Amino acid sequence: MMSILQPLMTLLGQVERERDELALTCQRAAQAQQMAATQAEQLLTYRREYEKRWAHQFRTDGRMELVNCYRGFMERLTQAVEQQRAVAAQADAELDNARLALRDGEMRVASVRKLIERRVAEAHTAAQRREQKASDEFASRAAWRQSAAGLAGAA
Repeated sequence: MMSILQPLMTLLGQVERERDELALTCQRAAQAQQMAATQAEQLLTYRREYEKRWAHQFRTDGRMELVNCYRGFMERLTQAVEQQRAVAAQADAELDNARLALRDGEMRVASVRKLIERRVAEAHTAAQRREQKASDEFASRAAWRQSAAGLAGAA
C-alpha cells in the first residue's frame, strides 16, 4: 500500500516545501510593509515637527531668504513623504499578493492531504472487500464440503 502512496507522499513533501517558502516570503513582505509604513509615518511626523518649529521661527524672524529656504526644503520633504507613501502602498500590495499565494499554497497542501486520505480509505475498503470475499469463499467451500460429506455418508 505504501508503494501506491509514495508518489503522493513525494508530491505532499514538495507542496509543503513550496508552502513553507511562500510563508517565508509572506513574512518578509510583512516586515517590508511594516518598515515602509513606519518610515512613512516617521517622515510625516518629522515634517509636522519641522512645520511647527519654523512656524514659531517665522513669528520672530520672517526674512525672505529663510522663507525661500523653508519652502524649498518643505517641497523636498513633501516629495519624500509622498514617495515613501508610494513605497508603503507598493509594500501593501506585495503583502496582499504574498498572502494570496500563501493561501493558495496551503490549499494545495490540503488538497494533496485529502487525496492521500481518500486513497488510504479506498485501499482500506478494497482490503476489507478482499477479506470478505475470501471469507465468503472459505465459508462456501466449507458448506459445500459439509454437504458433500453428508451426501457421501447417506449413500
